[in-house]
Amino acid sequence: MTPVRILLLGFYYPPDISPGAFRAEALVHALDAQLPAGSVLHVITTAPHRFMEADTPAPGEEYLESGNTRITRLEISQPGKGMAGQALGFLGYARQVAKLARGQEYDLVVATSSRLMTAVLARWLAKRHGAMLYQDIRDNFVDNLPYVLPGSIGRALAPFFGVLERWALGKAQRVNLVSRGFEPYFSGRYPRQHFTWHTNGIDLPFVRAVEQGAFLPRPECKVDVPLKVLYAGNIGAGQGLEHILPALAKRLEGRAEFLIVGGGGAVELLQQALDAQQVGNVTMQPPVPRDALIQAYRDADVLFLHLNTLPSLDVVLPSKLFEYAATGRPVLAGVAGYAARFIDEEIDNAAVFAPADVESAVAALGRLELSSRPRPRFVARWRRDGIMDQMADEVLAVVKNEA
Repeated sequence: MTPVRILLLGFYYPPDISPGAFRAEALVHALDAQLPAGSVLHVITTAPHRFMEADTPAPGEEYLESGNTRITRLEISQPGKGMAGQALGFLGYARQVAKLARGQEYDLVVATSSRLMTAVLARWLAKRHGAMLYQDIRDNFVDNLPYVLPGSIGRALAPFFGVLERWALGKAQRVNLVSRGFEPYFSGRYPRQHFTWHTNGIDLPFVRAVEQGAFLPRPECKVDVPLKVLYAGNIGAGQGLEHILPALAKRLEGRAEFLIVGGGGAVELLQQALDAQQVGNVTMQPPVPRDALIQAYRDADVLFLHLNTLPSLDVVLPSKLFEYAATGRPVLAGVAGYAARFIDEEIDNAAVFAPADVESAVAALGRLELSSRPRPRFVARWRRDGIMDQMADEVLAVVKNEA
């Protein structure tokens, strides 16, 4: 294959800690390993501004060992945690990307995007540079808007962003969707588009931890010791922890101790709800590096997951599920729709309850076997490097006109 020039856009990248960052990194390394000789992959992302994995700042410019892949991290200003602050931060990113890309030649533009606008930027750049386009869509942004923005604002904005979505995806050579639950929405709107389904998976640090025996089976928990229940992940509107955790923890007082590890826009809301109900068996901790997170999984008896009751969340598949299942620990999940079906089909010793329903959660906890056991078939099937190898092969097939 002749050399290719690829531009890859992702708003988050390690040492930021987020599902989007880890997904982008895995895709970059998979592409780097498969690039034809003489090819160039330029990754333009942001400097860490969300949750950092380490205190050491990441370099503004970095090359992978092959010398073919260059990672540029742009400094951005993101005032506030709301959508307005996020929008301003993205505008700063987009301006800098457009400036960096000016005068460059690309055969293919790739974007991994959750809130749609990275995909829109990629479409504009592909059009400007006469390049092909591969879109990796991690969320159903337009469908979510009426539920995540207050009052009628989301409903008013949805048609506008729907136009942007059609412009960004309609002419792409290939669109990957991270969840099979997205299929009805996207297939209905884009019947001529060919979709693929390279989902999230288990990151290598957790695969290695499994292979090294970090999550060896544990005996059943002692009945006279409170269960250690761990939630690790984002704390935002999509999780809705304030709607379940205070009342659930109160209901399980003396039976369970909860550790919440994470950050996000709803941290203060959750803390206020816990204080209002005078909950004493919940400890909150900011995000931690992955080695510390692995230790937290080792210490836990049960892993807890929850999605809000928004109808749009019935189609998502939380990336955290893959990490949880890899540990072999029992999983207590307040989810509905596609995520509930995935758990039922793929993860043993996991109990699903209706989101925001305390009694349903208590009943689900009672159905769990409170001991750990390996899930080797799950790990083998859903390891991220394998998924990304397939995706990278497909990305390169696009630029070879084999898609």
